[in-house]
Amino acid sequence: MKKREGEPWMSAEDYGRSLKGFGVNILVRDMARALEFQTLVLKNEIVYSDPDFAVLRGYGTEFMFHADHTYKGNPLHGSLLADVVRGIGIELRLHGCDPDAAVKRAKDLDFLVLDSAMDKPHGLREAYIIDDDGYVWVPDIPTETPTS
Repeated sequence: MKKREGEPWMSAEDYGRSLKGFGVNILVRDMARALEFQTLVLKNEIVYSDPDFAVLRGYGTEFMFHADHTYKGNPLHGSLLADVVRGIGIELRLHGCDPDAAVKRAKDLDFLVLDSAMDKPHGLREAYIIDDDGYVWVPDIPTETPTS
């Protein structure tokens, strides 16, 4: 069931044919809240959004969101049940996104900070922030000096 009114920014066929390389599509329960997290916490840019679908860009990548209600009839629809945890086992990393600033914004907007920003032995300062759909976002920047 589509909630969008009017015409999209481009046809699904044209957008699909434009995609290259590795792509990420993320399923979200509440599009408005997901976009709030993306734009205010992670500082990603909305290329296009409607209640059903969004395209975002940031930190050298472009990715898309689909609202759960658009997945009726899709093989993944069964994974959208309320008691199924999402996002387990994947880190969505945003290289170049300041983790300290992202943590502050996340806390200000009542998103869950799993692990505050800290320097790690692999040369990155990173934080772990969970969005309302249970996805783990890891903003990171290179550390200035080696940690070992």
